[in-house]
Formats: sequence, structure tokens, C-alpha cells
Amino acid sequence: MSNERTQALSNVGVSIWLDDLSRTRIESGQLAELAETVNVVGVTTNPTIFQNAIGSGVGYADRIADCAKRGLDAAATITELTTADVADACDIFAGVFAATGGRDGRVSIEVEPGLARDAAGTVAQAKELWAKVDRENAMIKIPATVEGLEAISDVIAAGISVNVTLIFSLERYRQVINAYLVGLERARAAGIDISKIHSVASFFVSRVDTEIDARLEAVGTAEARDLKGQAGVANARLAYEVFEETFASERAKMLVGLGANPQRPLWASTGVKDPNLPDTLYVTELAAPNTVNTMPEATLNALADHGEVRGDRVSGTYGEANQVLNLIDAQGVDYVEVTEKLEIEGLSKFDASWDDLLETVAGALRSAE
Repeated sequence: MSNERTQALSNVGVSIWLDDLSRTRIESGQLAELAETVNVVGVTTNPTIFQNAIGSGVGYADRIADCAKRGLDAAATITELTTADVADACDIFAGVFAATGGRDGRVSIEVEPGLARDAAGTVAQAKELWAKVDRENAMIKIPATVEGLEAISDVIAAGISVNVTLIFSLERYRQVINAYLVGLERARAAGIDISKIHSVASFFVSRVDTEIDARLEAVGTAEARDLKGQAGVANARLAYEVFEETFASERAKMLVGLGANPQRPLWASTGVKDPNLPDTLYVTELAAPNTVNTMPEATLNALADHGEVRGDRVSGTYGEANQVLNLIDAQGVDYVEVTEKLEIEGLSKFDASWDDLLETVAGALRSAE
């Protein structure tokens, strides 16, 4: 029996994906159990998640020892470990993938963060990871940098499904959708079956509130403080408006008519950082059809325990959301400056996690020799 609260969210049209993966989750059966009990229908990963999993030292010793015997370096070992985890998770969700026609049952793996400004390098590694995982329900995560936009089109054009990550601004989101449509057009021209290509656009939420709220607190007025905790939801709701408008365009409708799949918005960074805000805020207030919400386990547990799902909370809220951002702008908080800073910080955090992971695995390889 599935949880009534997570089922209610699924009934709105939200796909619940777990923002975590480890060898322990796979081998213990916990991941499969989450699919059965709390409506989890996909998984997302990133360098920080794998640093936490592999860095814990649990579940990877035998595989690392095998990599050491084969003479693999730390980077190659990371590829072996992470692609094996993703492939096994893909197998767990194979039934969901089949039942949803490829819409769900997806497991994402990200290109190395150091490639975020390297379009050609991103494309090459995306193809390598896709071939290595060798599962149709995998997704390759590509950061939505300016250089990433070109890579997204190239990877989609090659028939590979893509999870576009680290989106903070509405303008960059519009560019991401365009990159997806360009890729679909090129794939179709090359004779690739575009109905097999899926994509999500990961729009980050809580980090927007964290940055903007700090700036509102620094302004210090009552008006500024009253706006705290509102920017992340407002920004995401306006992203959904962009999604609705763009996929209602003649260009998008033509592609969909030829079998293409709309690129669904995915709400990422949904763990609430401010203890003064409800811990399910970025789940219940962003419930809308044709969306994905990827949740850390704590947020998923909170939803299952006490989340109040009240139907579609996004459609038709765009005027109110615009007003929130306008009021924040009137307090002197620069939206463009905030979103640019968040992209840089997001890449930096993944770089740091990747460096830590390389160090951890290098040490484990030395110990295994």
C-alpha cells in the first residue's frame, strides 16, 4: 500500500524522484521499498551524493579493490562505481519505466563538474556515461551553463535523454527549453526516433530563498522581512508559466505531434533550509501536473508523515508570483545578480565534492593495493 500523502501528490501529476543513491540503498532493498510505499518513481544523483555514499566507506570496498587490481586511477574508479550504481537503480525502476512509456523510472548521473564550461568535453562524457550505464532509462545530467546549452542540444540530438540541472533564472530556463527543442529538431533530421528522448529541466528552489532572504534581512525593514520565504516558490511558479507558454508554441506543438515529449519542469533543491518555514513547502506549494519533484529523504519522509497536498498550487498563480518578485526588486535585491551568483556557487560546491571524492577514492585504492 502506498502512503496516502505521497499518493495524493502523485494524483496531482507530480512524479516523486528520490534525490539520493548508494550501494546500500540498492542492495538492502530500500530503494525498491520506497517505490512500493511512498510512490518514488525515479532517482537523481550528483557529485555530492556520490561523495557522501562512497565517502562513507560502506558497500564499496570489494568494487574498489577490484578497480585497484585492474590498475584504475581514482577518476576511472569513480566512473566504475557510479555507473554501476546507476545501472542497478535503473534495473530496479525498469517496471516503472515500461509502465509509464519512459516518462518515469529514470535515474540521473551527472557529468564531471569540471566540464561545466566545456561543451565538447561535456558531450563526450555524456556519450561515455550513456554507453557505460547502458540502460534506456538513464538520464545524463548537464549543468545549464551557457556552454552547457550547446552541449544539451548536441546530446539530445544524439538521442540521449538529459536532465538539465542548476537552473536558477527564468531567462536561462527559456534558453534550456530552446536547447532541448533544437536538439529534438536535429535528432529528427538525423532519423532518430524522438519519442524515445526524454528530458527534465531542474529548476532550483531553496537556494533562491536562502540567498534572497539573507539580502532581505540585510535590508532590515519590516517590508523586506515580510517577503522572506516567498522568492523560491514565486520563481518556480513563473518557471511553470514559461513551461506552459513554450510548449503551447507552434514549434513545440509540431514536435510533440511528431512524437516528441515535453521537457518537464523538475523542482530541485527542495529541502527547506529555514526552520521557520514548513518542511514540505517546496513540495506542496509546487504541486502541479507534468512536473517532477526530486526530494532528499528527509523531505520525502516529511511529506509522507504530515504533508498537506491541496491539489494544483501553481497553475494560475503567475500574477501573484510576479508581484512577489517585483516587491523584492523594489527592496533593492537584484534578481539577475542573485541567480548568477547561485549558478557559480552551485558549480563550486559540486567541484569541491568531486575533489573530495577523488581524494577519498585515491586513498581507498592505495589501501587496497
